[in-house]
Amino acid sequence: MGLAVGTIYKVVELSTVGEEEIEKALNEWTAQGWAFDTMQFAMRESSKRPAMAFLTFTREDGDAA
Repeated sequence: MGLAVGTIYKVVELSTVGEEEIEKALNEWTAQGWAFDTMQFAMRESSKRPAMAFLTFTREDGDAA
């Protein structure tokens, strides 16, 4: 009896939110076989710039690490 194959999620938190940091995280995790899914921002009340970003990646269970 084999294991069920399903979607595995990876969440990456960025405490410094800028173009370079986002690009670095996207390139790093997709190079490891993860597929980019979503990006969410956490905002500060006192600023229009995001305080944090959360990047979500997926891959199918059983994919190479």
